[in-house]
Amino acid sequence: MMTILKCQDLCKKFGAKEILKDVSFTIDEGDILAFIGPNGSGKTTTIKLILGLQTINSGSVTINGHDITKDYVAAIAQVGSLVENPDVYMYLSGYQNLKLMANYYHDITDEQINEVIKTVGLENRIKDKVSKYSLGMRQRLGIARALLHKPNLLILDEPTNGLDPEGIKDLRVLLKKLASTGMGILISSHNLAELESFCNKVCIIDHGKIVETSDVKKLKHQENRFYFEVSRTDNLPLEHLENVKNHSFEINASKKEVAEIIKKLVKTKVDIYEVKEIEMTLEEAFLKKAGGNKIV
Repeated sequence: MMTILKCQDLCKKFGAKEILKDVSFTIDEGDILAFIGPNGSGKTTTIKLILGLQTINSGSVTINGHDITKDYVAAIAQVGSLVENPDVYMYLSGYQNLKLMANYYHDITDEQINEVIKTVGLENRIKDKVSKYSLGMRQRLGIARALLHKPNLLILDEPTNGLDPEGIKDLRVLLKKLASTGMGILISSHNLAELESFCNKVCIIDHGKIVETSDVKKLKHQENRFYFEVSRTDNLPLEHLENVKNHSFEINASKKEVAEIIKKLVKTKVDIYEVKEIEMTLEEAFLKKAGGNKIV
């Protein structure tokens, strides 16, 4: 599997203030990486360094094998980005906006434009003025512009801002579809509940430092904690139960101990309806790793 983006020991200062310190992470083909952290943690600065919009004090950004500072044109050639709300001409149609954007590239055909329109699901409204678009439709148009030149790295900074649940769902479906083609995606967002539904990797940044890089499933995993749903919870032959309700409880135990717990419950004629290992939400995992700093 090819590594599309590699950030290695990125450092950034503004005057005497250190904004980023030794920021490192990678994105491979098909990855959707959630880049999360509190306000002021360095997310947007990192994205600007990746895109070559700010100078790197030390460290490196390599995209498709090309260093962003040494060979900018080659490095940025296969990158698409959408930073917050898309900058579009409201008095023009969606199609006219895409035609204008296509002029910045070489040899983008009408067929390519129509293919991108279909990819983002704007076929029925592409000839309408953008002023008539919902915010979700404008976000999709912004992503369409970012996809015109067929990039293999897509960078999105807060793309869910202002979107309603339907708009967020459409965005989720689109990003999963793009990742399935091998595209790497970096997405920065405060909407952790939504990110955990489609991102496979997570990178947590706090005070300019990376505090965790991991698979989402691995980060959310709570080792040795189980949920039991049972017929009753009175007079159980168990100790150290937590979150006890009429028909459920939680307990810290190894898998071997869980087998013994099940035997004890069966002997005391307690019916067992469900046993499952408990996962944290992405927000809970973030708060644990970031020392309680809130994402907002």
